[in-house]
Formats: sequence, structure tokens, C-alpha cells
Amino acid sequence: MSYFFSDTKYLLFKYLKLTWRMPMWTLFGLIQPLLWLVIFGQLFKGLSELPQFPKGDYVQFLTPGIIVMTVLFGASWSGVSLLRDLRYGVMEKLFVAPIVRGSIVLSRLLHNGTTVVIQVALLIIVAAVLGAGLPTGMGWLWVWITVLMLAVGFSAVSNALAMTLKREEPLVVMGNMLTLPLLFFSPALVPGDFMPVWMQYASRINPVYYGVEAVRACYSGVFSQAFWMSMGVLGVFSVVAVAVSIAIFQKTE
Repeated sequence: MSYFFSDTKYLLFKYLKLTWRMPMWTLFGLIQPLLWLVIFGQLFKGLSELPQFPKGDYVQFLTPGIIVMTVLFGASWSGVSLLRDLRYGVMEKLFVAPIVRGSIVLSRLLHNGTTVVIQVALLIIVAAVLGAGLPTGMGWLWVWITVLMLAVGFSAVSNALAMTLKREEPLVVMGNMLTLPLLFFSPALVPGDFMPVWMQYASRINPVYYGVEAVRACYSGVFSQAFWMSMGVLGVFSVVAVAVSIAIFQKTE
């Protein structure tokens, strides 16, 4: 077990160094979420004037959803990176090295989670300038924990799909097919009460739903029972996703 954690640490630092040398890739991942924040914030700002809408303007409501969207988009490309490493022989070198196989997967997932956390930090600053405010009190800590669990969990799903499909094209198509429905089946863009009843029930099995609710609680500073339930669901989701991803990777030739 000690070799597993030491190998994970070594590979994680290796991937972080590569990212540090090419920081523009991290910044490019922010372009689409920022566009959504600005465009959707203006397009649907009239919703906040409805009597049923939560208190505050629409940008304040939208920001937690855009934060979670940043996680989804960032995590969906994790599997593509894995396939490219397999194609160009990077993985073959790791396979013959004295490294615990599971650490290869976990280090990649933690690296992707760290990258997304940096993107979210920049997004929070921009959203605050636009009037969304900042997380309250301990909300700062729980935002990072929520984002990291979501990023690691969905990166694990992407890696598992990559190792199952073994091709980049269907992985990209499947990622695009899953990302937007997961986002729309959550209170990211509109309050849950605005959704049809069947969508409200369906959203309860969606990890994105619990991610948005958790981040929104971090901004309000109200850590109710619903918040802790959301954190529990996200914890179970990330652990199961990582375990499945590692199990599939262990069988990869």
C-alpha cells in the first residue's frame, strides 16, 4: 500500500510539472464556462424577477451551476488524454516500469481534479467581479472539496469509458451526449421547482444535482442536512467511480 501512495505522489507531481510548463491549456478550459456565465447571465436575468425565484440576481444563482459545468467539461476530456498516451506509447513505458498500476490511474485523476480546482478558482474571481459574490466562511473549503470530488469522479468515468471503448471518436461523442443532459437535469440553470415533476425525480440520481446544491450552499453559508447529504452522495460517487476505473485499468493490456 505504501508503494501505491508513493507512486501516485511521484506521478502526480510529474503531471503537475507538465501542466505548469503549458499553463495556457488550463486557461483555455475557462473560455466556454465564462461565455456561458456572461451570456446566460444576461439572457435569463429576467427570471430573477419572478416571485417564485430565489432571492438575488440571476448571476448569483447561475454561478454555482457554471462552476459545476466547468468540472464536467474539464473531466470529460480526461479519457481522451489517456487514449492518446496509450496510442503514443507513453503507457507502455509505465507498464514495464516498477510502478503499481492503480497509481497510474489515481495520479491522473488527482491531476485532473487539481487542474479543475485552479480553473474554478479563476472562475470564482471573475464571477465575483460580475456580482455573484464569494463563498461564505467555511464555504471556501467546501467548494474545493466539492469540486475535487466531482472532478475526480467524472474523470474516473471518462477514463473507464476510454479504456472500454479504446477509441477517441466514440468517447468524444459519448462525452458530449452525457455532459449537457447531466447539466440540464440539475438546478444549474433554473431552480428545481421550475422543472417538470418527472425531471425533478430523475435529477435525484444525477451527481451534478448534488454538486450544484452543495456549491450553492457554500455561497449562502447555510449548511443544512441537505448539504451534508449532497456531500455524502458525491463522496460515494467519486469513490465508486475511482474503484471501477482502477479495476478496468488493471485488466488493460
